[in-house]
Amino acid sequence: MRHVQFSYQLGAAASPEARLRNPLIDLLYALRTGGSISAAARTLDLSYRHVWGQLKHWEAQLGRELVVWERGQAAVLTPFGEKLLWTERLAQARLAPQIETLRAELERTLALAYDDSSHVLTLYGSHDDALPRLQAYAGTQAQLHLALQFCGSVDAIRALNEGRCVVAGFHAREQPGAQSPTGKAYKPLLRPGQHKLLAFAQRRQGLIVPSGNPRRLQQLADVARWRLRFVHRPAGTGTRLLLEELLEEAGLPPDALNEHGRTEPSHAAVAQAIASGAADAGLGTESAAQRLGLGFVPLAEEHYHLACLKSALDQPAVLALRQVLGSAGWQRELQAIAGYSAPTKPGQVRSLKAVLPWWQFAKKPLSLPPGKPD
Repeated sequence: MRHVQFSYQLGAAASPEARLRNPLIDLLYALRTGGSISAAARTLDLSYRHVWGQLKHWEAQLGRELVVWERGQAAVLTPFGEKLLWTERLAQARLAPQIETLRAELERTLALAYDDSSHVLTLYGSHDDALPRLQAYAGTQAQLHLALQFCGSVDAIRALNEGRCVVAGFHAREQPGAQSPTGKAYKPLLRPGQHKLLAFAQRRQGLIVPSGNPRRLQQLADVARWRLRFVHRPAGTGTRLLLEELLEEAGLPPDALNEHGRTEPSHAAVAQAIASGAADAGLGTESAAQRLGLGFVPLAEEHYHLACLKSALDQPAVLALRQVLGSAGWQRELQAIAGYSAPTKPGQVRSLKAVLPWWQFAKKPLSLPPGKPD
């Protein structure tokens, strides 16, 4: 079986028909209608040598002859060549409506490149149910198109520092200590004065459990005591850091919850593992639990921050994002998600020192001039 690959071209003039172009099919059609390589070459505006070489190339690729060559006779397609040409044309005819729809969608989307009022913003972020909604809302309401890529919180901040994105999403509780797993992971990556935070969302995380919470779980200690199957998030994710904090605060060792058990890449995947019966509990968002009709035991309130470089704050795309975050329409969208609420002054630019406790520096004492009493 031969496999199909698609491509498309940009041009100033519109094509009269919706068709996926293929150089072999165009060549076979030109040969069939022209009756010779010379005529086909003129039709396609190619050289005789190029057309000849392409025919030999395709015959080698397909393992079949495409053209019958007889001295003094017009070149004709072989039965295989005829079938290849007309079955492809039949498929094109059947798919014409879908192809036209695809072309129109591509043209509509690519037109944004010519629209000076639209913006594209690259955002890497820890998995979160509000971000895809923000992406949809910003695209339709503000012509702001978020190129969204999910990764762990630590990787998102690294991507920001390496210039692979303009905004990075990560989350932390309101008061994670400087020596907490969260503080130790984030502090080396963030610099006061260089990085700024945009207030995005507050959300609840907790134990996702089967519907009705049949084991009456209330805390991580219950999961550890009964040696239940716990589904983890990967190392470097904000939720894994939160889990390490909660275990530490409960006086439990890091490997208290079947450390080498199942690991899933997102809150949705954690919830699915529990819904399928493959796990008994996992740490995740309330919205992920509600979507599958699962039980939820709240354990922590946290802030989801959007970080960017201070130098990017006045970029048009970042300004557009800040306006969207502060809009009443977006706040209604956000608060409709289970377990989410709006932060104080959404979209406001905040300094690291104002938000994260490990950036609180002691004020320097005033130095008095010599001889003056204190």
